[in-house]
Amino acid sequence: MKISSLISILCILTVIIIGPAGRSENQGHWRGDNGNGASVTAKPPIEWSATKNVKWKVAIPGRSSGTPAIWGNQVFAVSAVGSGKLKFTVYSFDRGTGKLQWEKIAIEAEPHEGTHQTNGFASASPCTDGEHVYAHFGSRGLYCYTMDGTLKWSRSFGNMATRNSFGEGSSPTLSGDRIFVPWDHEGQSAIYALDKLTGEIIWKTERDEPTSWATPLVVETDGKKQVITNGENYARAYDFDTGEELWRCRGQTTRPVASPVYANGIVYIGSGFRGSFLGAFTLEGKGDIEGSDQVVWTIDRDTPDIASLLLSENRIYFYKAKTGILTCVDAATGKVLFGPERTPGISNTYASPVAAGGYVFLTGRSGNTTVIKDTDSFEFVTTNSVGETVDATPVPVDNEIFIRGEKHLFCISE
Repeated sequence: MKISSLISILCILTVIIIGPAGRSENQGHWRGDNGNGASVTAKPPIEWSATKNVKWKVAIPGRSSGTPAIWGNQVFAVSAVGSGKLKFTVYSFDRGTGKLQWEKIAIEAEPHEGTHQTNGFASASPCTDGEHVYAHFGSRGLYCYTMDGTLKWSRSFGNMATRNSFGEGSSPTLSGDRIFVPWDHEGQSAIYALDKLTGEIIWKTERDEPTSWATPLVVETDGKKQVITNGENYARAYDFDTGEELWRCRGQTTRPVASPVYANGIVYIGSGFRGSFLGAFTLEGKGDIEGSDQVVWTIDRDTPDIASLLLSENRIYFYKAKTGILTCVDAATGKVLFGPERTPGISNTYASPVAAGGYVFLTGRSGNTTVIKDTDSFEFVTTNSVGETVDATPVPVDNEIFIRGEKHLFCISE
């Protein structure tokens, strides 16, 4: 074989293995593929401003606190545009340039109830498996598009009645051939498993739960998958195949928002509004496991409200309620490694902490992101700002971090 031919083949294989523009990582779900908020491959910048290390930024009309999904050369975002009758819209942007690839209005509708002043009407994060992208607008329906923006199917679940008309925001979860839709509200609550290719309901399990804004997490143990959910009455696990409830445990606080995380056979579930609770549970329990050996440890102070837990390198990071007061505990034992520690530059938090490249990124509603080292002690590095409100969780992918602000989507890269 000629050397030139061999070189050509190697170049082709390199493109196939590494992907376009040398990118190797996707993030199809707002908390990453493992749901823990940590990337094991990304090495984004640790310093930026509204202009420094901004590869591009693009204005997005309307309002959303949904976290972008990243796949290949596409960045997906959602928004509710206008007033009164809103345009519930899905966007695909070019990852390299920020240029709009396509924009689809899923539905034009006037919301049936109001929302909290800090919440919009498009707060659920989109998700993708690289074949389709899914946008969930709650009472306005779930929409499945091909990667080029062709609508494949949509499904309505009726209208939610949220507590105090605070609005909607739970995100769906993709796993295997299914998409799981949480539906906790002041009416009949449920969790749905849909065929992700057709939108047909595979199973629906009713829940005796009031409004919750948490997102399900799918985990696997002994070759079987469980769907883990938070809830005001109980944290629970459901059988992936049938929807049968497997186990439950009491202890969560009012109207949970934080989503579960999982590693090494243990799932961690917490909440922090009008109370405080974080529990570590093994997965083999049956029925009500409160007080059993399946409850590995619990914490009853300083746990998060809006932001979810971060699980990185056997450490769990979490805020106290909606503040920037941070605690880090050992995941195996619940032993406090540091905190509660006031985070410089961070006071009010909605976005969840994320980890990448040996650092933890802590983002406040002010638009500040404080960077600390991902270690057993609190080691402050720097504080950055994009100059506008940020409620969505940042997305570290490869050598970039994507931040959805109140007005713009930013791609941060050195």
